[in-house]
Amino acid sequence: MLLVGLGAVSTTTIAGVIAIRKGLATPIGSLTQMGTIRLGKRTDNRSPKINDFVPLAQLDDLVFGGWDIFEADCYAAAKTAGVLEPALLDQIRPELEAIRPMPAVFDQRYVKRLQGPNVKKGKNKLDLAEQLIADIRNFKAKNNCDRLVMLWVGSTEVFMTEGPVHQSLAAFEKGLEASDDAIPSSMIYAYAALKEGIPFANAAPNLTADVPALQELARQNGSPLAGNDMKTGQTLIKTIIAPGLKARLLGVRGWYSTNILGNRDGEVLDDPESFKTKEESKKSALDYIFQPQLYPELYKDLSHVVRINYYPPRGDNKEGWDNIDIVGWLGYPMQLKINFLCRDSILAAPIVLDAALFMDLAKRAGKSGIQEWLSFYFKAPMHAKEVYPEHDLFIQLMKLKNTLRYMMGEELITHLGNEYYD
Repeated sequence: MLLVGLGAVSTTTIAGVIAIRKGLATPIGSLTQMGTIRLGKRTDNRSPKINDFVPLAQLDDLVFGGWDIFEADCYAAAKTAGVLEPALLDQIRPELEAIRPMPAVFDQRYVKRLQGPNVKKGKNKLDLAEQLIADIRNFKAKNNCDRLVMLWVGSTEVFMTEGPVHQSLAAFEKGLEASDDAIPSSMIYAYAALKEGIPFANAAPNLTADVPALQELARQNGSPLAGNDMKTGQTLIKTIIAPGLKARLLGVRGWYSTNILGNRDGEVLDDPESFKTKEESKKSALDYIFQPQLYPELYKDLSHVVRINYYPPRGDNKEGWDNIDIVGWLGYPMQLKINFLCRDSILAAPIVLDAALFMDLAKRAGKSGIQEWLSFYFKAPMHAKEVYPEHDLFIQLMKLKNTLRYMMGEELITHLGNEYYD
């Protein structure tokens, strides 16, 4: 697993896998490690664990590496992040200290609140991409890896939209050579991974691989793609609550969301341009779940507000408040109040692991390009241009499990159930 950014989320993922391998912890929150999948009829009583049903890479097979703008090894970085207790980190200290970041491709124009010394230099962005490709090949050889997966777990970049340089692979490669401003650091990493035929997933809301040029490269080189922005705290709750309200055809007049967090992610999002990227990712889910074009009386005039506030004392302990103004029978108003005190990296780590293992499975199954079946893990899931993205968490999970059944030649489950009564 090659991770771009060895900060709080990455070090929590790495430390967690090492601790689980040593029997020091349990992989709570990981579908690949704890989830089951029903096969056949309910009366068949066949519900194996997912990692017994599909040939996933085992935790003992994983080797970790990555890039960061800071030089600290994973033990020091995890101590700085302050997510995990020192008592746990000290039990796996040698393994964490052995993982040191490679110099990163980084340009402060795209992440304005961060600055670090461990940064590559190159004559242009194509040169930087070639340096990343050399890193990938060296890591694979040094660690005797059969396969690689890359995930962007770095910071949120400034808001960007598609431009001419993104429309074809030829235009993109010319843009790399010309160091086009429309190619941020995350796209250089995605290009390097896809050029090597490696699966790539984007755990941030950046534009990154969600452009025609990189999707063309993914198809050309047989690389699976997934993203964007891991679905962890407040948006996870939205994609649980909103489908329930819609299922019961309860109207929603307003949904006010605010967050406070004090980790590096919070510091980055304190910049308005990076916040804009995050805001677009967080706000889109409700529009697609509620489908106001189909239910105008219930959702057409929904007022949806999202706020994120950087509050250093909170560290990685994020708090999300939601006020939801709902409307019931005969137009009577009601409210929901949700206060979610969560650990951002604790929620993210198991789905970083799952995304990596499923992306590796997709590559071995001969899948390339966008993996919409992994929408379950993302706030702004990648999707074919001609369809809308599916944001309903429960439909996403059904899609994921049916894809696994399909891969293994099992009957797809529709939940129709007529066979029990005919």
